[in-house]
Amino acid sequence: MSGKAERLFIILSAFFLGNALVAEFIGVKVFSLERTLGLEPHPFTLFGEGPLTFSLSAGVLLWPWVFITTDIINEYFGLRAVRFLSWLGAGVIAYAFLMVGLAMLLPPADFWIWREVDGQKLHMPTAFSAIFGQSLWIVVGSLTAFLLGQLVDVVSFHWLRRLTGGRWLAVRATGSTLISQLIDSFVVLYIAFYWGAGWSFAQVTVIGLLNYVYKATVALLLTPVLYGVHWLIDRYLGEELAHHLIDQAARHSAEWSFFK
Repeated sequence: MSGKAERLFIILSAFFLGNALVAEFIGVKVFSLERTLGLEPHPFTLFGEGPLTFSLSAGVLLWPWVFITTDIINEYFGLRAVRFLSWLGAGVIAYAFLMVGLAMLLPPADFWIWREVDGQKLHMPTAFSAIFGQSLWIVVGSLTAFLLGQLVDVVSFHWLRRLTGGRWLAVRATGSTLISQLIDSFVVLYIAFYWGAGWSFAQVTVIGLLNYVYKATVALLLTPVLYGVHWLIDRYLGEELAHHLIDQAARHSAEWSFFK
């Protein structure tokens, strides 16, 4: 691998791992999509569940970037690179959850227990645990959804590449993202909240559907960005090296195995 290709792989890997890890931790915040767009929420009913509003996990801000980065890495470096980063990402996320869990067990310093923030007194240990503490089911759901989403993304990417004869980057990249996001959006919720917290199947399905609609919309809107990144990478690598990496990635991924 040339020096330029190595640097590109390191940059893409850092962006991939950074986004995946941050998405896990900011996902605890739920935000109002309507108010973000300057609109007042209008409750509605779906599948007998309601009143509902477009309230989403903040993690949806980053997961489309994770899957787009996966497709870029897949395009230039193939299955083996994506497989390596997927397992590495799962390991990093699991390690981060473990370290946060250990941090919550540490006895707080006396001066830190109560702090005044914006004129309000906060019990910092409780706030810390509420923000960073996640149940075992959420951790299991997150890791399972992450690995399964990556697997589905890789498989659908190469299936769409073969189907289109290597043409139309948006079809294989955005298409595989839409497929993998569909799996990712529901798996984590069913594991964490249907099995883990006892929420109703309909309620979890509705929340998953709202999350998927948002993430799919963002993925489609990011299609021009995908072409822009592809163009920048081709300019950085040079046409000859870029085509060599893409051809090599496609050839080596023809007989793939995600798990070995």
